[in-house]
Amino acid sequence: MSSYNIKEMMSKPERLAPGHRMCAGCGATIGVRAVLRALHEGDHAVIANATGCLEVSSFMYPYTAWEDSYIHNAFENAGATLSGVETAYKALKKRGKLSKEETYKFIAFGGDGGTYDIGFQSLSGAMERGHDMVYVCYDNGAYMNTGIQRSSATPMFADTTTTPAGKQSDGKMQNRKDLASIIADHDVAYVGQSTFTLNFNDLHRKAEKAIYTEGASFLNIMTPCPRGWRYNTEDIMEICKLAVETCYWPMFEVDHGTWNLTYEPKKKLPIEDFLRAQGRFKHLFKPGNEHLIEQFQAEVDRRWEDLLYKCNR
Repeated sequence: MSSYNIKEMMSKPERLAPGHRMCAGCGATIGVRAVLRALHEGDHAVIANATGCLEVSSFMYPYTAWEDSYIHNAFENAGATLSGVETAYKALKKRGKLSKEETYKFIAFGGDGGTYDIGFQSLSGAMERGHDMVYVCYDNGAYMNTGIQRSSATPMFADTTTTPAGKQSDGKMQNRKDLASIIADHDVAYVGQSTFTLNFNDLHRKAEKAIYTEGASFLNIMTPCPRGWRYNTEDIMEICKLAVETCYWPMFEVDHGTWNLTYEPKKKLPIEDFLRAQGRFKHLFKPGNEHLIEQFQAEVDRRWEDLLYKCNR
């Protein structure tokens, strides 16, 4: 996009209709609407959607909130399904069965459970084969649809139903998987990591770049969940801001192998500012648990320094 106009982007017709059953304050639908806003006027999309919060709340046959062609996939195979559809589209184009004027883009959406974990095999295969498609992970950091169980995207020390914080446990003991870096190692055309900033500039630009870059692309979008993260629904933008300003969720892209930092905080905030805003980390602020916050901070700092190195900063 040569120039960015927030008013123009926000005034585009919605491709995800209102009236779905997602929770108030949920980040998933905000992320979907932002990605689909990047489609150019006149272009069509085929959407694949792995089973999860987004699917069960936006599609109940014969009713759907999706304005574009939509495929509900099993939890584990959105990447495989959409890569097959993209291959069929190319074959039909080659045989002259489809109009040359019509342009279709192929976009998959999956939560972190269906992307980081159970769907990783089919995602990895689709990325390695280089299909001209975009896989978008709406990362809310747990299996939210089935009761807030931990996933490999769940941050360290988070209190979930399968990693409950209490006398015997401090929550999840493992670090979250850095999936954006793992997909970048597949040597794909484009990888972008983003979340919701004040004017959505970063997310809109990366979504358009992912959709219109030839080859396989991946977007990892932090999409907070009010039930799982336990924040007031109206605070979602503040949660995202704190994630970025503490460098817990850095915003970067990998464009044909070149790493670029797309935002660097003027003053990096301490991670406790991000943690304190969420009920899933309230146990970290009990007396005697200061070392846990220090451990979390050390991991954030390590990953931030590693990212700066990759970006030649």
